[in-house]
Amino acid sequence: MAKQISFVSWNVNGIRAVEKKGALKWVDEQNIDFLGLQEIKAEADQIPQTIFDRNYKFQSINSSSKKGQSGVALYTDIKGEAFYCSHVDVLDEGRINEYHFDNIAYLNVYFPNGQRSDERLEYKLAFYDRFLEHINSLRNQGKSIVMCGDINTAHKEIDLARPKANESTSGFLPIEREWMDKLFDNGYIDTFRHAKGNLADRYSWWSYRAGARARNVGWRIDYFFVSDDLKDKIVDADIMDNIAGSDHCPVKLILEL
Repeated sequence: MAKQISFVSWNVNGIRAVEKKGALKWVDEQNIDFLGLQEIKAEADQIPQTIFDRNYKFQSINSSSKKGQSGVALYTDIKGEAFYCSHVDVLDEGRINEYHFDNIAYLNVYFPNGQRSDERLEYKLAFYDRFLEHINSLRNQGKSIVMCGDINTAHKEIDLARPKANESTSGFLPIEREWMDKLFDNGYIDTFRHAKGNLADRYSWWSYRAGARARNVGWRIDYFFVSDDLKDKIVDADIMDNIAGSDHCPVKLILEL
């Protein structure tokens, strides 16, 4: 019997900072089967038990070897198996949760930011390529793919408020956007665009500077992608831009599996 499975992804930009604001308590009011958090900036034993009251049966915390940076966390009640992608996250920066359930490989990912230096941009692009190779390998093993997280790139001009002003900025460089084209060419679907079409002015990240969020001067850099064999399973995908507490807002996906 088919069942609707709900997924939520959020770059919290510091889980301890979010907890102090009580900004994850809304989780208790939602029916979320998979909660993927990025940029937790904490070790497993530093994550407050009070972030929300719901007691998920399974959790997977992947912290960065660089203290106070990156890190991802996954919470679910659906029984499965967790994996570690050291061949993708070669610098051990805590960038991926991989979790297999039924015939699905679910990946919660915090992709690198390329704005710090040319070297970090090169690393970001290499990470992109390793990641695509990895999920294609999983597909070759017969897995369906659900992947989410902060991709750190806006794909099209519609995906950021000021595309012309950012043509030379990492996050909207042609070479970064070309990788996203490659992702789609390899059979992966941007679930938000699938569900909402060319809906404009919907973003998931806003700079803390100059009141960007209040003016909705943002970027859509947080995504859910699925392999094309799940296309007909997409019930809805949306951006939860009413949720505050980080410079990102959550994004969600509902599949009927």
